[in-house]
Amino acid sequence: MTPHRPALRRLALPAFAALTLFSALPAHALGRLSDIQVIDRDSGETLPVYQHRGERWVAGRPGARYAVALRNATHGRVLGVVSVDGVNVVSGETAAWNQTGYVLSPGQRYEITGWRKSDAEVAAFHFTAAPASYAARTGRPAQVGVIGVAVFREKTPPPPVIAPPPIPEPYSQSYPSRERQSYAESAADFKGRAEAAGAPAPAASADSANAMAREAAPASRRMAPASPAPRLGTGHGEREGSWVGHTSFERRGERPDELIRIRYDSRENLIAMGILPTTTVPPRPNPFPGAPHPGYAPDPY
Repeated sequence: MTPHRPALRRLALPAFAALTLFSALPAHALGRLSDIQVIDRDSGETLPVYQHRGERWVAGRPGARYAVALRNATHGRVLGVVSVDGVNVVSGETAAWNQTGYVLSPGQRYEITGWRKSDAEVAAFHFTAAPASYAARTGRPAQVGVIGVAVFREKTPPPPVIAPPPIPEPYSQSYPSRERQSYAESAADFKGRAEAAGAPAPAASADSANAMAREAAPASRRMAPASPAPRLGTGHGEREGSWVGHTSFERRGERPDELIRIRYDSRENLIAMGILPTTTVPPRPNPFPGAPHPGYAPDPY
């Protein structure tokens, strides 16, 4: 895999979601395992992320192409299952945790610029009116206005099991008692080293998996208040070149190790919802707007 071409693969696992007004985070949504940015590709601007009632928001510009940039902040490989408007950006399926995604090497950054059409092409993301979004046009308008990333760590192989050497068949009958004792001590030493090396414990692993499966489901999504302008969604734009390869990836668990959600809408709507302050400044009157010509007050017309 080359650094600019993360690999993708369909995996089969069970399914997939500060109350400071007007506060902007740095221009990304930080997680423990991954950094996420939303980039306006036409202006080159990294959109600032605003916190409002426990939600992260960005203001999209209608008509602008955009990208979702992922960076792996860990020392191992991770899988990012990415959804836009509730749709998997690779497969086009209604998004779930168990679906295909992008595999990133340690420290790798990759910009997802559109809906994947093949190993070599995507249909560009662009901000558009919600009824014209890809999700709405494919009969799934309910989740328009949200970007989600489910991050999975890779399962590491268990350490090798150190087994004691086999005991020769005639040993118990022919070896002197002192040699049998020495051999037993050697076997016990091997067993102790195997336990110290961390031989896997199947029962404990099963218990851990069951505990993860019992974790509570994510909280219900909050409904946004009414907006004065049409809500933004993500359209299915022009085809662009974007090359990827394929790789295998075994997830450490069935549930994501990290979930990041970013909501988006137009700046006008974010202002109307109280997420952004108004940018309208009343004009200041000028006490001396005219040219400095001497004279007297004329009669009004």
